[in-house]
Amino acid sequence: MQWELWLAFVGAAIAISVSPGAGAIQSMATGLAYGLRRGYWSIAGLEIGLMLQLAAVAVGLGAAVAQSVVAFTVIKWIGVVYLVYLAVRQWRTAPGDLGEQLNANASGGRLALLARGVLVNVTNPKGLVFLLAVLPQFVVPTAPLLPQYVAIGATMVVVDLVVMGAYTGLAARLLGWLRTPRQQTAMNRTFSGLFAAAAVVLSLVRRGAAA
Repeated sequence: MQWELWLAFVGAAIAISVSPGAGAIQSMATGLAYGLRRGYWSIAGLEIGLMLQLAAVAVGLGAAVAQSVVAFTVIKWIGVVYLVYLAVRQWRTAPGDLGEQLNANASGGRLALLARGVLVNVTNPKGLVFLLAVLPQFVVPTAPLLPQYVAIGATMVVVDLVVMGAYTGLAARLLGWLRTPRQQTAMNRTFSGLFAAAAVVLSLVRRGAAA
């Protein structure tokens, strides 16, 4: 990948990662509940999901999903249902001693956080459509494709790790301020609403919407 083209893609990758979405909401909610260090398990899951989508686009499956009404709709509504589940789960989270909760959470649940991150990205067909619309602008068809996709994937992962880490870290800083049950309930309800809003936005996505 040419240097100028790569720099342009870095800018696009930053814009993609910073834009609010289900991944950012998941990162903030995880940082609030588990702290920054534990939150990186969820971020790692998000990156796995992102790479699966990139691989699907690279081998042509992304185009097939984008062009198939049934496949696109099934994946979309799985994502919607999962985001609604996360909204309900966040809404029903009981307030308590956050220090004790963090200590309890530190003893397990890594694979659950990892899987949650994977599901948030994999069940978002908007990501596939967006990659299909954006990647061709940065891929030189006459050059070997594998090195280009490796460079693109590595760049997206590094950028997303930094951005999602920032979202998680900012949310984790709120832990010191959420001392009362009322404050914790308000925060849980806020993130529940954000997950629900993300579900509504995803439900409105149509094929080619990001093209």
